[in-house]
Order: sequence, then structure tokens, then C-alpha cells
Amino acid sequence: MKKYGLILLIGLTFLSCRKDEIDLTEGPNLTDVYGEFSVINTLVASQSNVDYTSGQSVYFTAEISIISDWELKITGQSSGAEKIITGTGKVLEASSSTWNGSTTNFPMFQAEICDVALSFNGQTDTLFTTVTIDAPKTNAGFLLADFETGWVGGWTSFIQSGGNMDFNIKTDGSAPQLGSHYNMQGIVNWDWLVGLVNFNSAAYGTSTLPLSSNADNLYFNALIYGQPGLPNSRVLFQFDEDEDEGGTFNAVNEDQFGYEILIDWEGWRLISVKYSDLEGNGAGGGVHNPDKINAVNMLHLADPSSGLAISKLDYLIFTENAALNP
Repeated sequence: MKKYGLILLIGLTFLSCRKDEIDLTEGPNLTDVYGEFSVINTLVASQSNVDYTSGQSVYFTAEISIISDWELKITGQSSGAEKIITGTGKVLEASSSTWNGSTTNFPMFQAEICDVALSFNGQTDTLFTTVTIDAPKTNAGFLLADFETGWVGGWTSFIQSGGNMDFNIKTDGSAPQLGSHYNMQGIVNWDWLVGLVNFNSAAYGTSTLPLSSNADNLYFNALIYGQPGLPNSRVLFQFDEDEDEGGTFNAVNEDQFGYEILIDWEGWRLISVKYSDLEGNGAGGGVHNPDKINAVNMLHLADPSSGLAISKLDYLIFTENAALNP
């Protein structure tokens, strides 16, 4: 009998210890979850002005009485650009709210005053402040085209003689980056090709584009606009490699890699692709040599039976180490 009593005592002692451990690790205080919502410290920016070109960043602080899902939305007063940061907790601090000048919803930010709003899930309270961008974020990489200086000598194009053709640089306030973008539109009822632009290396004063030879570390990025109600456009990017460095691309014995995008969305969207992931014609052995690219071709395609096709493009840029984070 004493033996069984000892076993029972040991068991109860173990459960008691185990309960203490569970109590210490079960999670937040119930008051932190189900208590009354109130603002303890309002929204404050770590600095009123930020210069992203000098490596600065800004973060935001605030404190509330209970744990809550929150959303921090930063909106450019001039550009309309948006950055959205989300999180969960009672305290907003540098580790969760630092903004490096990047964009969530295009266009990109510019030098401007930004409105900052902090809202909480299930609550009517919204906290506000402002921050001023003295200089917007810059993106490292080789800029192929942003159309801000107009048509560059050395670029070439081919445009079909269809209907409603409009292949032009536009400055109409709708560009996602600065002021200009390239518009491609038309009706071609006999061919998939509507028109194209060739960004030749000669336009940049080189025989091949000044790019890294590491295809696993190089990304091609572009901003593409999908026209509402017209999801029939495609854009095909072709990358011609002059592998024998003879000054021209030969499709018979040199590689051409391509990336085709069906534009089935509305508004501006960033597309990025690693160069080593591109599929090619295999004519030159199929080895990706981005430092041998002597032209990037931008083709606007559409099913001939689909009618009017419209797409807009901007900010074509090669980046290293990672895709563009504008």
C-alpha cells in the first residue's frame, strides 16, 4: 500500500511541476488579447525627413493596450504611391516598421510629403502622421530604358500597318516611375506580332551590354501595365547573345533566350526573371552568357482574332544579387 501511495505522490508531483511549466509558456495574458482597446502612445516617425539616396531609412513607433493585427499605409501626396507594412502586436517599433523607401503599389515614390496611417483590425481608431522624402530610393543596376529622355539613338523598331496603331513614348501622368512610359497598341488581324522595339547595345556605346557574366546572379525586371478589359496582350522579351563577338547576332549558331508574359492583370505590375531561368533556341549550345547580349528585343503580341491590344511598359532594368525591389 505504501508503494502505491509513493507512486501516486510522485505522479501528482510530476503533474504539478508540468502544470507550472505549461502556465509559464501558454501565451499572452488574456487581458492583452481580450481587454479594452486604447491608444497608449500615438504614431510617431523616427525622423520627419528622410534621404534614401544617402542610405537613410525611417521607422514608426506606437503602442496600444491589446495585441492586434495592424496595417501601416504610407501614401505619397504627389505620386499616389503606396507602401503597406503589416504586423501583429501591442507595440510598433523599428524591428517591425522600418521603411526603406520601397513601393508596394505603383507608381514609385518621389521627393514628396507622405501621409502615414496606422489602422487596427476590428477597431475604428486610426493614427496619423507624415514624413517627407527629400530624395527617393534609387535602384542599383543597368538601366536599359525608362523613356525619360525620349527615344534614344540606336534603338530601332518595327510597327505593323494595322489599325489604331500607337507605339510612342507617353507623358500623360500614368507612368509608374517619374514621368514617361512606352505605349504599345494596335489591331493586327493577320499576325500575332503587333510591333517591336530593339534596344541595341550600340545605343549604350558598347558592343555588348555591360552586364555580369554570372547568369545565376542577374535579373531582368520591367514594369508592365495591363489595360482594363483587354487581357489579350502578350509581351515577349528576347535576349540576343553575340557569342563570337562578331558585332551581330546570328540565329543559326548563337543563343537567343526569351521570356513571354501574358498580361492578364489590370494596372502596373513588376515582373522579374533570373537570367539563368530563361529558355533559349539552343543554337549556341544553350549556355547563358549575359555579358554577350548585344540586343534586347521587346515584342508586343496578340491573338489576331482578339481585336485591339494595349500594353504599357516602363523601367526596364537589370539587377544583380536579387530582383528589383523598387
